Amino acid sequence: MKAAWLIWLVFLSTSAWAAIDAYQFDNPQQEQQFRQLTEELRCPKCQNQNIADSNAPLSHDLRQRVYEMVKQGHPRQDIIDFMVARYGDFVTYRPPVKPITWVLWFGPFTVMALVALSLFIWLRRREPRVESALSEADRERLGQLLHKTPEDRR
Repeated sequence: MKAAWLIWLVFLSTSAWAAIDAYQFDNPQQEQQFRQLTEELRCPKCQNQNIADSNAPLSHDLRQRVYEMVKQGHPRQDIIDFMVARYGDFVTYRPPVKPITWVLWFGPFTVMALVALSLFIWLRRREPRVESALSEADRERLGQLLHKTPEDRR
């Protein structure tokens, strides 16, 4: 019975055997640069997850490539340029403003402006839907009551 429990506990603890990436850096600046880059670069396979948090095999490869480039002394921008050249602007959370990304940058504002303009035009064009059930005599009487001063009402 004790053997069965021991086997069961070992089976449950297999998640503790998961691989953890351990990178050795020459100095703290390299480690800081690596952490910043892996948090800023998006996994091309995952949905809105950076390569630091993703468990996808592609993210593991990208982390390894970033690590190698940081260890070789490449500047931050060179590493980002390499990733963009290989995977496109999608790999960065902040794509540059250029004609091909104008839709990303200005599209939401354009859509909101068009909706606001359409709503404004629609509200201006619609006719008032208030129908008066008053006769002409009732309207005259109402007009007289509205135009009376407080002294006239006494």
